[in-house]
Amino acid sequence: MLSSYMTPQEFLPALIGKWKGECSTWFEPGVLADVSAVEGEISALVGKNMLKHEYEGAIQGKPRHGVEWIAYNAIGNRFEIAWFDSFHMNYAILYSVGPAAESGFSVFGEYDVGEGHPRWGWRTVFRLDDPEHLVLQAYNVMPDGLEALAVEIRYHKVLE
Repeated sequence: MLSSYMTPQEFLPALIGKWKGECSTWFEPGVLADVSAVEGEISALVGKNMLKHEYEGAIQGKPRHGVEWIAYNAIGNRFEIAWFDSFHMNYAILYSVGPAAESGFSVFGEYDVGEGHPRWGWRTVFRLDDPEHLVLQAYNVMPDGLEALAVEIRYHKVLE
């Protein structure tokens, strides 16, 4: 079991590998819309402090593919993510930043929902429960500040 706090230099390399699991999606608060299988691979891009998370799955029977670039900014003391996929962020790149958190990190970004509408927030949490179990949770943050769980991926590491 990992300690409740890991340094970024310990955390990011622990994510490298192949992962399989289940993705749950909510379109409205508390109303589960989909549960489907997901496979991902996290690989090092530049050293072990910049990673690429690429994943494949489905949502309501339609294929879904996405990529996240994950980095730790040692000068700013924060994690940074650039994310896009074929379902949620298929029209732009979502940039998120945030601090280390217990067993991982939490980042926040904003996205457009429509012309003339206020931007919504998207908070993403990466949590490594132990070396073989990674949880990713993403929350919609409405303009009034209320949060609702939107996506939860529960991965287990594929040992080769």
